[in-house]
Amino acid sequence: MPPPKAASRRAPWLENRNVLGVLFMLPAAVLLLLFLTYPLGLGTWLGFTDTKVGRGGAWVGLENYAFLWGDSVTRLALFNTLFYTAIASVIKFALGLWLALLLNEHLPFKSFFRAVVLLPFIVPTALSAIAFWWIYDAQFSILSWGLSRMGLIDQYIDFLGDPWNARLSTIAANIWRGVPFVAITLLAGLQTISPSYYEAASLDGATPWQKFRHVTLPLLTPIIAVVMTFSVLFTFTDFQLIWVLTRGGPFNTTHLMATLSYQRAILGGYLGEGAAIATAMIPFLLAAIMFSWFGLQRRKGQHGESND
Repeated sequence: MPPPKAASRRAPWLENRNVLGVLFMLPAAVLLLLFLTYPLGLGTWLGFTDTKVGRGGAWVGLENYAFLWGDSVTRLALFNTLFYTAIASVIKFALGLWLALLLNEHLPFKSFFRAVVLLPFIVPTALSAIAFWWIYDAQFSILSWGLSRMGLIDQYIDFLGDPWNARLSTIAANIWRGVPFVAITLLAGLQTISPSYYEAASLDGATPWQKFRHVTLPLLTPIIAVVMTFSVLFTFTDFQLIWVLTRGGPFNTTHLMATLSYQRAILGGYLGEGAAIATAMIPFLLAAIMFSWFGLQRRKGQHGESND
């Protein structure tokens, strides 16, 4: 009697593609559970307690959130975060789309310019923040020095000492870092659009604006939705840039939710309160994700695409 084949000796469940798929995804699922789901769950639980550094806390329910609702610094941090995210995201999208369209043209040294555009994004955030801190320094600002040499200002600008100057300065730094991500991602989307669409539009007598409005923009919409979702998420949760530049000052006018959470939880020792601030960011992040998702579904419906 011949020996059984190797395939026949395998367990039947190994022949099931669904079971194999679960087995292959299991290592990644374990990593996500340990390093993402567990910290998120622990932070959410801490937000409902009065835990402090070095002392276990008791369950206090919504007391932390009630306190934060009436806390002027937290409300200011929420305003700063929304203002920072909205202004930076809109400008990053506009500049990123313009750069993507420009780099998609037939330019000399196009590959070189595409590589240069990525530099602000690949430089470590802390290093970028230190560079901007030097640019914005009240006494030794290279920007103020240049403007004064050109006769545009009479005295150095206090970029980080004045509340609104500090807000706008941090937004400018975030834009400088974020534009390359938007530009390169949109450029990749532009590369997927077939030239035949533009040729057909030219035959119909379409102007460059009409080509952009009726060809480029509709076909690029799914990429735009994904890019803007990530851009909003990255901007809303920004921490390193703000902390190195201003640490939330002056007078808490550049504190974001992330930096205020760190200050209250780690530096102040109020882990429950800091966790509550961080947890309060989740609804805004989910709203950004759902806005993008519904936008994509609406676009699919307009084009008669299936959701499968």
